Amino acid sequence: MMKAWRLHGVSDLNKDSQPLKAAELPIPDPGTGEILIRIVCCGICHTELDEIEGRTTPLYYPVIPGHQVIGYVHKLGQEANRFAIGDRVGVAWIYSACGTCEYCLRGLENLCPEFRATGRDANGGYAEYMVVHENFAYAIPDVFSDAEAAPLLCAGAIGYRSLKLAGLQDGDTLGLTGFGASGHLVLQMAKHLYPSSRIVVFARSPEEQAFARSLGAYWAGNTSDTPPFPAHAIIDTTPVWTPVLAALPHLKPGGRLVINVIRKEPTDRHVLLELRYTDHLWMEKEVKSVANLTRDDVSAFLKLAAAIPIRPEIVQYPFKLANQAMIDLKRKNKKGAKVLVME
Repeated sequence: MMKAWRLHGVSDLNKDSQPLKAAELPIPDPGTGEILIRIVCCGICHTELDEIEGRTTPLYYPVIPGHQVIGYVHKLGQEANRFAIGDRVGVAWIYSACGTCEYCLRGLENLCPEFRATGRDANGGYAEYMVVHENFAYAIPDVFSDAEAAPLLCAGAIGYRSLKLAGLQDGDTLGLTGFGASGHLVLQMAKHLYPSSRIVVFARSPEEQAFARSLGAYWAGNTSDTPPFPAHAIIDTTPVWTPVLAALPHLKPGGRLVINVIRKEPTDRHVLLELRYTDHLWMEKEVKSVANLTRDDVSAFLKLAAAIPIRPEIVQYPFKLANQAMIDLKRKNKKGAKVLVME
């Protein structure tokens, strides 16, 4: 048997401090081509809040959340031969895709209509064990500890995809709206890939602004502040709408706003009524969303992160405090990427 945390339905985290329920479950058995992973830690993502609060709905309940999984191969299913027993591996948001649709064949498996997400559409990493097809697991570079590697699998990999979609050239100005788990990794990537570029950061708190400057941001201010110069691209990682409208006037002509979140919270939906074509979209400005990620994104980012090397700011929680981690993430009580560590 194994210990696990499961989500049984939608909860309001402003009222429910125990949205995840503890369970003792049979250890799953790997099928053909699958591996059984003994999990040592799992990153905690804002997407878990989206699942808990109903902004993105699991295929079934109850489900074990968690999609930034680090562990060791414990058992091989039939025909599984990519890894050996004892290898350290990771599992990211992409749990599976069909491999045969037009999107998969074009290298866009993140848009596959049969895309399944780890921890939402299939049981994930808030448990002592999980199974996944070997083709959707990744070798983890030795330069990272287990806890350091966990947030790289989502905050880092999706940040890498966002940076690709921004279409920057070295010397272009990059803006970052929000400076949490993904934002501080994107800044480190951008400094490495575009050494001549200046990076401006829009963040709510003085602590986040100071953190951004410590990592090399040229300027950091509030969302309502005006940066010293407009940006060629801005990546938004906030769960709300207000920063989107605030960012658009700070784009250069032909600039692109990349929205890197799975859902936007509806609490300030009224701001959409304030979208003004001349102020926000005129001069061929673009708005592009980021949907999921591909296996190539994860693999390429892990190589890049090891080469830099990127060191994520992390806060560790023991497995028994999974619900407390959710509340802290909701209330933004602690800075850094949160990681659930098995006991």
